[in-house]
Amino acid sequence: MQQVTTNPNGAAPGSKPLPVILRDRDKPRLDAYRAALAFYGGAQWPGARATTRLRRLTVNYVRAIVLKTSSYVLKGAAVSIQPHSDSDEHTQAAAAAEAVLQEISDNNSLPRLDQVTEIDAAVLGDGAYKLAWDPIDQRVAITAPDVAGVFPWPHPTDPTRFNRVAHRYQLPAADCLATWGIAPRRDPTQVIEDWTGRTLDIYIDDFPTPRLSLLNPYGLIPFVIFPNQPVPKQWWGDSDVTPLQDVAKELNAEYSRISNIMELSGNPITVLEGVEQGSNIETFPGSVWELPEKAKAYLLDLLQHGGVRIHLDYLEEVRRALHDISETPRTAFGSTDRDLSGIALQVELEPLLQKISRKRLTRTDAYTTRAAVALRLHDLYTGTSHTDAGRIVVNWDPATPQDRTRQVADEIAQVTAALSSRRTSMAVLGAADPDAELQRWIEEARQIAEVATPATSP
Repeated sequence: MQQVTTNPNGAAPGSKPLPVILRDRDKPRLDAYRAALAFYGGAQWPGARATTRLRRLTVNYVRAIVLKTSSYVLKGAAVSIQPHSDSDEHTQAAAAAEAVLQEISDNNSLPRLDQVTEIDAAVLGDGAYKLAWDPIDQRVAITAPDVAGVFPWPHPTDPTRFNRVAHRYQLPAADCLATWGIAPRRDPTQVIEDWTGRTLDIYIDDFPTPRLSLLNPYGLIPFVIFPNQPVPKQWWGDSDVTPLQDVAKELNAEYSRISNIMELSGNPITVLEGVEQGSNIETFPGSVWELPEKAKAYLLDLLQHGGVRIHLDYLEEVRRALHDISETPRTAFGSTDRDLSGIALQVELEPLLQKISRKRLTRTDAYTTRAAVALRLHDLYTGTSHTDAGRIVVNWDPATPQDRTRQVADEIAQVTAALSSRRTSMAVLGAADPDAELQRWIEEARQIAEVATPATSP
C-alpha cells in the first residue's frame, strides 16, 4: 500500500477527530438496534420485577416470524451472468465469470452468510457485507460486519450511494501487529477504518489522528450496505421487530393471564365468609378447620360461567393482529383447516408474498453490487477480465409451491407461434441460467437427431 501525506479523507483543519465524531454519530439508529435485538432475544417484559409471584410468559412469536420470513426471502437465490450476445466468445466469457462467482461463493460459504445476514437485517433494520482481498489465501474474502460498527456518509442526492464509510470494530493486539505492524496499547484494541474512493485511514486505540494514511488499494469503497425495508429518503431501513412490539407485549400478557387462571384453578383459592380473624389456617389433604357459627368456606372457581373463553377469544384476536401486522398469515406456519395448493395457496399467502417481493428488491441490488465488487477485486489481483463479461442477474425461486400447468402451456404456445424464444420462455419459467439450459437443449436435440437418423449405406 502506498502512503499519502494529504489530510485524511479531506478533513478540514480543526475539525473533530473521527473517533470523537463516531461516539455521537447515529445514536438514534444504534439505540434502535439495541432495543430491537433485545426484544428479538426475548426481553419483552420491560420493567417487570423478578420477584413477582405471578407467572410471566414470553411467547416469542416475533423471533418465529423473523426466522420464517427470512427463509422465504432467500429461497432459491442464484447469481448468474447474462452474456452481451449469443456469440461463442461472449457466452464463454459469461460462463467463466459465473465460475469465478461460484468459487467465491464456495470459499466464503455465502448461502450460510446470507442466511445470517438476512436475519440480522430483519432484526436490526440494516445489513452489510465487506469485501477484501486475502493476500494469504489469494482469494476474495466476504464478511458480514456488525452494522452497529458501520457509519456511512451517503451521497447528498442519492442515499443508496456512499461517499465515505467508517468501520469501527475490536481486534486482538496480535492481529493488529501482524496486519499493520502497529503494537496497540490495549488488547483487544479498537480499530477504525475510514474509507473513501481514494484513501484509507487507520485509527487505533482511539488515537485522534490516523496511525496510517494510505491510498485505497481497491479504488472503491468495499462495503455493500442495504436496508431491510427502505425508509423514504434515508439510507437506513425499518426493522421487522419494531412494529410488532406492542401487540407482542399484549400477546404475552394475555397468555400469562390465562396461565395464571389455570394455575389458580388447579390450586383453588379458599374463601372464608363470616370469619373476622383466624390463626393456624393451613391447607393440606385432610385438613380440618373449626369455623365460627354461621361462617362458611368455599372454593373460588375461576373457570365457571365460561370466563376463560372470553380470554381465549381475546387471545385469538391479538394473535390475528400480530399475523396481520407482520404480513405473515397463519398458513405460513403450516396451519390450515383445508387443502390449499397452487393459486389458492398463493392467494392465502399474498400478504407474505408482497412482503417478500419488497425485501427481494433491496437484496437483488445488494447481491448484484456484491458480485460486481467481487469480480473487480478478483480481476485486480489476478489479472483476469471478468468484470465486463456480461450483466449480473439475480434470480429467485418462487416463495411458495407453484401450479405452473397453465403458465407452461402459455409459453409452449408462444414458442410454437414464434412469438417468443426458448431462452426467454426458460427465463420466464424460472430457469437459473437460461443460456446454459438452451445450450444443453441444443446438444440434446442434436444427439436425438443423430440417433433418429438412420445411417446411410456406402
